[in-house]
Amino acid sequence: MSLEEGYSAAYLPPEERRTGAGVRPGDGWLIYSGMVLTIAGVVGAIYGLAAISSSEFFEQGAHYMTGDLETWGWVVLVVGIAQVAVGFGIWSGAGWARLAGVLAAALNSIVQLMWLPAQPLAALALFALDLLVIYGLVRYGTQRMDEPS
Repeated sequence: MSLEEGYSAAYLPPEERRTGAGVRPGDGWLIYSGMVLTIAGVVGAIYGLAAISSSEFFEQGAHYMTGDLETWGWVVLVVGIAQVAVGFGIWSGAGWARLAGVLAAALNSIVQLMWLPAQPLAALALFALDLLVIYGLVRYGTQRMDEPS
C-alpha cells in the first residue's frame, strides 16, 4: 500500500480527488435540470389539457395579455411536451439537449409569467425552477456534453 492509498480522498489536492466512477463535478446539476424539465413538462402538459378542456381548476374570467385560457392551454401543452423530450435528451448526454434545454426553460419561464392570472403561485414556482435549470445547463452542461465519455 502506497502512502497516497493510506489517506482518504479528502486529503488529496482537488485535482486528484476522486469523485466516483465516471462522476464529474456538476453532474448533479445536469440530473437536476433533466428532472425538473421532465417534471415541469408533465405538469405543463396536464395544465394545458385542463385549460383546453375548460376545467374549473383555473380562475374563470381571468384577463390575459393575448388570447384566452384555451389558447394558453395549447401553448403550455406544446411547451410541456417539448420539455419532456429535452429532459430525456439531457439525461442521455445528447449535444443538442443543452441548448434545447436552455431554450425550453427560457420559453417556459416566459409562458409562466403570462400564465400568472390563472395560477399565480404555481406560475411563480415554475418560473423559479426554470431559472435554476438554465443556471445548471449553462454552468455545467458544457463540461459533460463537450467531453467524450
